[in-house]
Amino acid sequence: MIPRYSRPEMNAIWSENNAFELWLQVEIAASQAWTDEGVVPEEDMAKIKNAKFDRAAYDRWFDETKHDIVSFTRAVGESLGDEKRWVHHGLTSNDVKDTALSMQLTQSCDLLDKGLVELLNALRVRSIEHKNTPCIGRSHGIHAEPMSFGMKLALWFAEMNRNRERLAGARKRVAVGMLSGPVGTFASVPPVIEESVCKQLNLSPAEVSNQVIQRDRHAEYVQVLSLIAATLDKMATEIRGLQRTEVREVEEPFGKPGYVTKGSSSMPHKRNPELSERICGLARLIRGHSITALENVALWHERDISHSSAERMILPDASLGLDYIMSLMTGIIKDMVVHEDRMMQNLESTRGLVFSPRVMLLLVEHGVDRDAAYDAVQRNSMRSWDEELDFRELIKTDPVVSEKVSAEALDELFDYNFYLGHVDHIYKRVGISEDVIA
Repeated sequence: MIPRYSRPEMNAIWSENNAFELWLQVEIAASQAWTDEGVVPEEDMAKIKNAKFDRAAYDRWFDETKHDIVSFTRAVGESLGDEKRWVHHGLTSNDVKDTALSMQLTQSCDLLDKGLVELLNALRVRSIEHKNTPCIGRSHGIHAEPMSFGMKLALWFAEMNRNRERLAGARKRVAVGMLSGPVGTFASVPPVIEESVCKQLNLSPAEVSNQVIQRDRHAEYVQVLSLIAATLDKMATEIRGLQRTEVREVEEPFGKPGYVTKGSSSMPHKRNPELSERICGLARLIRGHSITALENVALWHERDISHSSAERMILPDASLGLDYIMSLMTGIIKDMVVHEDRMMQNLESTRGLVFSPRVMLLLVEHGVDRDAAYDAVQRNSMRSWDEELDFRELIKTDPVVSEKVSAEALDELFDYNFYLGHVDHIYKRVGISEDVIA
């Protein structure tokens, strides 16, 4: 289901055609390395450079051999003459497949990084737009203190920046090649061949290998994708919560070209947070793949193939899925509707209760014992809750308060802009500015 929604670029990376093309690149690079060492004649190498892969020939050979690399090398050999004997010289299957897989993973990392940049810029723009938009902060789902709506986006921006750093680290560790023979001893292919091929393909040689590149690298890749998906899940969950009818502070884009235009088959009034819910669901799927990737780290002796069947599912699926939901979230952030008037209504819905911490601190600063100050503020807060009275007016009549603080001093506390006083400092620490992220 995911490939139908994923962007064409990521589909292309994880296509069989790309895998075969990368296998061919590895084989040609290996032949070039042997040529440089004087093993493969120059005239043969000139022909090998023009080798072609034919899928029909591969399928024909696979019906006979049931072995992918044997079928691949024979299909490539059909485009060559006697020089075909040098193709796959000294190599074992995973020298080719694992090195090519590393190239796929680096391609995927590069495309995902572009998606991260697009999302970061969307968050940057909207967070600046709403830097001074007051809204209520919530803990346990209950009104806490006022805050800046832009700060929510700034927080997501900072987390996505960390995810970008994690992806860069994972990319470095998956960008390795291995051409070390059947069990990693270089008995059939000397280290110089591996070093040459990796240089040609912009990879680093694995420091040590057996018959495969070690799967901790692949597990880290899926773990990082899972972390990014978890952040997207977090963002989507918040958007879903803020779109609830009773809250209605933000809404997903609805009815625009490319977005949902019908919310329900039976209730025409519905505007559901369908895109965010989709992100949450697919994020669960991606995180699940991280468990399989961890299980793939432990293989028997120098290699078994218990990992390979699982990887054919989880590596493309996690990559395609993350690329898709990251693109979805970028669109949501860019086009979501922010109801500033509704945010103010929600701020006022508790009739000034959000100012209770400021009143308590002011009483302490005026000499009231902290416990007495807490109890006085709580007493009036509970009455405001239960009797639906304005806290700001109630607190002025409390004897503990009126004895120490004037009504005018209290009025100065009841200012939502006070809670935005350090927003510029926070944005500076996060690194949010007008400059476009590249």
